[in-house]
Amino acid sequence: MFSCSDKIEFTKYKSLSNASWEANKNISFEFEISDTISPKNLFINLRNNKDYPYSNLYVITELNFPNGDKIIDTLQYEMADNSGQFLGKGFTDIKENKLFYKEEKVFPVSGKYVFNIRHAMRKNGEVNTIPFLQGVQDVGFSIEKTE
Repeated sequence: MFSCSDKIEFTKYKSLSNASWEANKNISFEFEISDTISPKNLFINLRNNKDYPYSNLYVITELNFPNGDKIIDTLQYEMADNSGQFLGKGFTDIKENKLFYKEEKVFPVSGKYVFNIRHAMRKNGEVNTIPFLQGVQDVGFSIEKTE
């Protein structure tokens, strides 16, 4: 049996100035992997405030391996329910969202990895990404042991 802190192998947040996520700007996290056998759960952690104007979030992620390989994903997450209430945890205007990125991921190579994430939000009917996504205070990345 693990406590929550025993499961966490890596966690880091980056704060965004003015709670605004700039388009086409990667937020990067570097981490070391030595265990190439045990599966891990990977999470995108996001803190949004009441100024976040959407009920969902689209992101583009890139996981860079020590050997030069990379995995690129376009992902969509629900941020609010049908009534417009944010889904994250928290009693104030700031909500903490723990979003699954990869479940039971086994890292095939030991060494330094880099995880990049950028938002891919755009207004309906428009091609260009929203230049500044308001209401996002912090973006984080975490790795946990599976149970």
